[in-house]
Order: sequence, then structure tokens, then C-alpha cells
Amino acid sequence: MSGIVESAGSEAACQLPGGQGGMCLPEGLAGQSRTVRRALLDAALAVFTERGYTDAGLTEIAARSGIPVGALFQHYGGKRGIYLTLWEEFREEQERRTAATLASERSRGVDDPIALFVAGARAYLEGAWDNRRLGRLLVEDDGPAGFDALRRQWDRAWVRRNARLLEVDERRRAGRVRVSVLTTVIGGAARELGDCGDEAEAREIVDEVCGILIHLSAPSG
Repeated sequence: MSGIVESAGSEAACQLPGGQGGMCLPEGLAGQSRTVRRALLDAALAVFTERGYTDAGLTEIAARSGIPVGALFQHYGGKRGIYLTLWEEFREEQERRTAATLASERSRGVDDPIALFVAGARAYLEGAWDNRRLGRLLVEDDGPAGFDALRRQWDRAWVRRNARLLEVDERRRAGRVRVSVLTTVIGGAARELGDCGDEAEAREIVDEVCGILIHLSAPSG
């Protein structure tokens, strides 16, 4: 949860279409490339949400974005690439949000592992509510080939980060299980937030889950 993602800054302008490194583009061309990418991502999210990954068509994504299909292939390589980019965007935003919250808490002198863990969990859940449309898409079983394996890999890394944050000895099975349960609670709550009817209900769920995490985080004995 506390993984820090450094800001790409101007480096993003030095990437060629498809994510390959290269010479920096002139500022105007880099801006155009970002605009094209954003239009394609927004259109893809809309189509994936309405039709699911399997039934989504590249022609419809391109039409909604107003960008030629060839540009979609140039930037993302196809449907799988654009889906995985949406996932990466969601994941990195969630990590940035929680990292910023933890940094703020530590700057105020908070050093209790449980307090930091719960603050990070709250930030993550609030991000899940703010980005619920994308979050709902990414928890569905209808994704590209190999996506489940990528998601499990990230989940395992999330558990390890939470273990470090809680200062749990990962060599002890009981500690690993406790952190795994806590992480599962957060993930399950994030999925529930995707179906909330309004912000008041979402806040109620976040508060309830944070109370549960405080209770479960305390070491036994």
C-alpha cells in the first residue's frame, strides 16, 4: 500500500509511442501525444465499462475518441495494451495517494505502525471511491489473457508492503496470515465501494472498515 511511485515529470515527453525510450519530443508534439493517449484511454474505459473487455471493439474505441485506429495501435499495440495501461494508471494513482498520505502523517510526527496503516488504508479506499468506474472494471473476471496473474502478483507485493508498514515479521506464518487478512479486507471493501449509491454511503463504509482494521491490526497477546 505504501509503494512510492516517482513522478514521471518531463520524462514522459521522452517516450516514443508504445512506451519505447527515445529522444525527447518537442514540447508541442509531446503535448499532442498526451492528448491523443488521454482521449483513447477515456474512450476505452467507456467502451470496456459498457461492453466488457471481450466484446469491446477497437473500432468503437477509436470512433468514440475521434482518433484513428492506427493511432491506437501505435500508442498501445491493441486492446490488451490499452486495458493494461488503464490498470497501471489506476494502480499508480492509488500508490501515489497512499504514499502522500503516509508522508503527511509522518511529517506530523505519527509513527505508530497501526495508525499509519489505517491512514494509508483510508486513503486507498477513498481513491477507490473516487475512481470507482475504473475500479469496477478491473475487478471483473473479463480481462485480457494473463491479467489475473498480473493482478495476483501485485496483490502479493501489496501484502509485503503492508507487512513492512505494520512492522510484521514475515518469517512468522501467523504474521503473514494477519497481514494477508487485513489486505483482503481492504480489497473487498474497495470492491463494495464501486457499488455505493452515494458519497454518504461510501464514507460510512470507509469509516466502518477503518474501525475493523484498527481492531484486527492489534497483535494477539
